[in-house]
Amino acid sequence: MFTPQGPTLRELAVQALSSTMRGYDLLAPKFDRTPYRTPDRVLDAVTRAVRPLGPFDRGLDVCCGTGAGVGVLGGLCRERVTGVDFSAGMLAVAQAARAAQPEGDGGPAVDWVRADALALPFAPVFDLALSLGAFGHFLPKERPELFRQVHASLRPGGRFVFPVGAPPPVGSRAYWSLLGFDVAMRVRNALWRPPFVMYYRTFRLPDVTEDLVRTGFSVRLLPLTDLGQGPDGSPRARLVVATRR
Repeated sequence: MFTPQGPTLRELAVQALSSTMRGYDLLAPKFDRTPYRTPDRVLDAVTRAVRPLGPFDRGLDVCCGTGAGVGVLGGLCRERVTGVDFSAGMLAVAQAARAAQPEGDGGPAVDWVRADALALPFAPVFDLALSLGAFGHFLPKERPELFRQVHASLRPGGRFVFPVGAPPPVGSRAYWSLLGFDVAMRVRNALWRPPFVMYYRTFRLPDVTEDLVRTGFSVRLLPLTDLGQGPDGSPRARLVVATRR
């Protein structure tokens, strides 16, 4: 996709007709060469915004994929970082990339756990939980349970953070692109089994905030100023900081 090293059209078609888990297992070896991987500038902006909220000892990357968020947590946490994902293929790529790094960098210990984010196997031991680019894989009806699982994995006072981009202006090219993608996915899932769950327009910030508060979080929003402003001067992205009460 977009580069010679990325997945081919045929590979993307096979992935799109697979289940969500199987699709990511197939995509994993080339995932970091696609636009789906969170850009470094977003990772850097999140790191700078979260660091003043610390210090943190233990971090959890929810739906870690190939480990971009684990890298962020590695620069924020002092003792241990855990990446959790349901895709064995994505975890294998993440582990291989970590193993290829030089030893003795003095960072926290890193664990990789294969588990469904809707059934996290953790006690409340984490100071910080992070998630990047994964929420489109959860239907709105599943979101409260996702948040309950993260809440149960955090210590009291622990933070759950994630970036949220501003919605594109109605009628813009980005607006129609995201709408078209979601419509295509709904048609695909109505006609083909197993479903591949990925929607861009189901994670509305007011609804998300309400679900977080109902779960037992207090919520505030921090502008990610490094990612720029819209024409009206509002930030193009915000960091949601949900604190376990």
